[in-house]
Order: sequence, then structure tokens, then C-alpha cells
Amino acid sequence: MVNGINTTPTNQNTTAAKGKAQLGKDDFLKLMMAQLRYQDPMNPMDNTAFSAQLAQFSSLEQLTNINTSLLQSINANLMLAESVNNTMSATLIGKQVKLSNTTIQKTGQDSANIGYTLPGDAVSAKISIYNEAGTLVKTIDDASTTKGDNKLSWDFSDNQGNTLPDGNYTFEVQAKGANGDDMAVTNFLYGRIDGVKFTTSGTKLMVNNSEYLLSDILEILNPEP
Repeated sequence: MVNGINTTPTNQNTTAAKGKAQLGKDDFLKLMMAQLRYQDPMNPMDNTAFSAQLAQFSSLEQLTNINTSLLQSINANLMLAESVNNTMSATLIGKQVKLSNTTIQKTGQDSANIGYTLPGDAVSAKISIYNEAGTLVKTIDDASTTKGDNKLSWDFSDNQGNTLPDGNYTFEVQAKGANGDDMAVTNFLYGRIDGVKFTTSGTKLMVNNSEYLLSDILEILNPEP
């Protein structure tokens, strides 16, 4: 209180930006106007300080506009990239593809194509296949031990010869070298791209009647005879 004039801001003005994690240019302007309104008439704001605040407000507005423009540009580039990806992905139909994925989706098909890459000739190689609950359902002990890419087809049978139901299955390959140490094995799925789907979660490829993302692609090959 100075000479009967209340210099304390009321709750109506001081709570304008309450609850916000960041202040925008409108909040900054409101604070500056409130400061002018409730300044001490016996000791008004210095012109230099007021000019500095105006410069800060101008800089804040310019930064806000730049940020808005950048976001618009990023969104436009993203839409353009998605459009290009959608156009290019359609040209992949009919190609053979290797997928960096170990999840086998059974949706009515009779078999799945499993592959793995060995850095050298192995002494032994074993493939273990698990269901969605993590239970081991199939073991292939006599897998190929040849250096490079190795491929085989699994008929969705378990260790007892029963056909497994639809669902998701995962596989892993374990190989041992001549010294008995575990070898670094690269697992993959492979098959022909039969179609392309455009979904809200991105472009998906239809391989062996299952959906996979473009980012799963390891290698694209010409169709095998």
C-alpha cells in the first residue's frame, strides 16, 4: 500500500498462468501489463528495464513463430516421406525378402520359412521354436551347419507331430563352433511379398500371409524360380 494505492496484484491476475509448465507470449504480455498496472507510482519502472522487457517479448514472439514454422515443415516432410514410401513399397510386390524378425505369425498358412546366417561352418546347430506363452513346442536338432545363409520350411508341427493352432511363434538358433563356443547367429524370416497394406501404424508388407513392417527388411531379392 503506497499513499492509499494498492500495489499488490490481485489473485485474478497472478493466477492467469498458474498450472502451466511453460509460459507463452500471451502469458508474458499479461505479466508485463500487470507489472505496469501495479507498479509503484512513487518509483515507476525504469525506461531501460521496460525497453529490455519489450525486446524480450519481441524475441519470444519471433521464437514462437519460428517453432511453429519448423513444426509445420517437419509435418510436411513426414507426410511427403510417407507418400514416397507408400509409392515405392508397391513396387516390392513379387520380390523375395529377408526380414529381421523372429516372430512367426500363423494365420491359416501351412508352413513358415525360417532362416539364419552363420559366420562360419559350425559343428552343430539347433532351432528352438516357442509359442506365445514361451513354451518350447518344436526342436530341430539336425539344422544345417554351413557357413552363410541357411533356410528351411517349418510345417507348424510340434515335437509330437501335431499341427499347432493359429497364433504367434518365435524361434532362436543356437550354433557351436569347432572350439565348442557359441557362434553369433543372425536369425531372419524370408518369403515373397504378396501385398502391401497402408495402416495408421505405417506401411506393412504381406509375407507368407503375415504382416511385417518396412523397417523389418534386411534384404530384397529377385524372386526365386
